[in-house]
Amino acid sequence: MQLDRIDFALLDALRKNARLPNKTLADKAGVAPSTALERVRRLREAGVIQGYHAEIDPQALGIGLQAMISVRLERHARTDVAAFDTYLKTLPEVLSFWHVAGGNDFLVHVAVRDSQRLRDFALDAFTTRKEVAHIETNLIFSFQRNARLPTPPR
Repeated sequence: MQLDRIDFALLDALRKNARLPNKTLADKAGVAPSTALERVRRLREAGVIQGYHAEIDPQALGIGLQAMISVRLERHARTDVAAFDTYLKTLPEVLSFWHVAGGNDFLVHVAVRDSQRLRDFALDAFTTRKEVAHIETNLIFSFQRNARLPTPPR
């Protein structure tokens, strides 16, 4: 799907606030409300807009600590990667994860109550897995999502 200036304006506005009323969204993109509505529908159907999310205060849920855990697998066999990917999806402490290239194979963003729970989680969830060779944990002191849309290629 080829995106134009209007699409980028709509996506930028939605990235900053996905709850904008359609009239406000149309004003920000400089188009009629009916055009904005149709464009957003088309962007959703094409899979450009993949979902809408609420940013929730972790402390309101009793989460006092977040960490990024780097995981290196024992082997890079497709079956091991797929098994570990599937396993991560079952862990409620895992907020998100990335399969990456480099010195490690996965970066896993986790949220837990406190440092004791992080220690227990890392030991129970990762070191017991046969496909895991090494883990390294980095505490997250703060998190900020960039609300700006990435600059489109020229």
